[in-house]
Amino acid sequence: MLGRKIIFTFLVFMAGAVTPAAFAQRSVFEQHVSDINKNINLLLKDPKTGLYFETTDSIQKENPHSWLWPLCALVQAANEMDVLYPKQEHLKPVVKAIDQYYSEKVPVAYQDYVTAERLSSRFYDDNQWVAIAYLDAYNRTKEKHYLKKAIMVYEYMITGMDDKVGGGLYWKEGDFSTKNTCSNAPAVLVALQLYKVTEEKKYLETAIAVYDWTNKKLRSPEGLFYDNVKIPGGEIDRKFYTYNAGAMLQANALLYTITNHKKYLQEAQQIAKASKSYFFKDNRLPGHYWFNAVLFRGCIELYKIDRNKDWIDIFRNEAQRIWTEERDESNLIGKNKQKSLIDQAAMMEIYARLISLEK
Repeated sequence: MLGRKIIFTFLVFMAGAVTPAAFAQRSVFEQHVSDINKNINLLLKDPKTGLYFETTDSIQKENPHSWLWPLCALVQAANEMDVLYPKQEHLKPVVKAIDQYYSEKVPVAYQDYVTAERLSSRFYDDNQWVAIAYLDAYNRTKEKHYLKKAIMVYEYMITGMDDKVGGGLYWKEGDFSTKNTCSNAPAVLVALQLYKVTEEKKYLETAIAVYDWTNKKLRSPEGLFYDNVKIPGGEIDRKFYTYNAGAMLQANALLYTITNHKKYLQEAQQIAKASKSYFFKDNRLPGHYWFNAVLFRGCIELYKIDRNKDWIDIFRNEAQRIWTEERDESNLIGKNKQKSLIDQAAMMEIYARLISLEK
C-alpha cells in the first residue's frame, strides 16, 4: 500500500500537476484543518444539544451557547471542508445547530441566539452569511433545502430596505439607526447567487440596486468601504474593515462574470489594490481572522478571473505565520487565553480554501 502511494505521488510530480513543495504544503494544511476540526468538535461543541460554545471557557460568561454570528463562520468553513472531503459530513451538523436559531416571527428568519433558550434580536447580516454558505452548498450538492433556506433569507432581508438616505438595508431588525456595509454587501452576494441559480430577474435587480447604493453612500475615494451611515442625519462612520472590502470585492467579481461589463472587473481590482495598501502592514493582516476570511473569498473570486496570485500568496504566507505564531500547544488558534469558535472556524475556512487552490 505504501509503495503504491509513493508511485502515485511520483507520477503526479512527473505529470507536472503539482510541485513537491506544493504537495508538502498541502499536506501540512490538511493536517491543520484536521486539528482545528477535531478541536471544534471536542472543545467547542455541546454533545447533548448539537449546539456550539462561544469560547473554550468552561464557564460561559454570557450565554450557555454561542451567538449565531460565530456559526456564520463555521457554516462556511464546514462547506469548504465538504468540498475537500465529500465523503465526510462537516456541514450537516452545523446546519442542525443553526436550525435551532430559527424564529417563526413573520417574516421568518434566524435570530441571533438559540430560540429555545430565549427570544432574541435578528440581524440581517447574520442571516445573509448563512444564506451565502447555503447557496455554495446548493451549487455543490443540488439539495433543494439549501436553496429554500436561502430564498427565505432573501425574503427576510428585503424587509430591511427603505428609502431613507436613498435606499439600502438596515443592520438590525427594528433598529433604524444605521445602514451598514456589512448588511448591504452580503445582500448583494445573496441576490447575485440566487440570480445565478434561478435566472430570475428580480434577484439581479435587487443586487444592482443595493450595489449602486453601497457604492454611492459608503465607498471611500480610494476604493474601500466605510462601516455605516447614520440615520436620519447621514453621518458616515469612516472605519474600514477587511470583511466589508472582501464582500464588495466578491460582488464586483461576480457582477463581472454575470454581465461581462469591464467596469466591475476594474472596480474589483481597485478594491484589491486599496485593501493591500491599507490593511497589509508589516507583512501581516489585521487580527480578526474571520473578517480576513471574507476578504480571502473576494480575492479568490478575482483570482479566478485575472489569475493574479498576489493575494493568494499573501494569505498563504499569513496562514503559515498564524499557525507558527498564534497557536497554543493544543493547536487552538488565537491571541487570547480563551480560544473562540469564530477564530477556529475562520482559520479552518482559510486553510481549506488554500488546499482547494493547491489542488
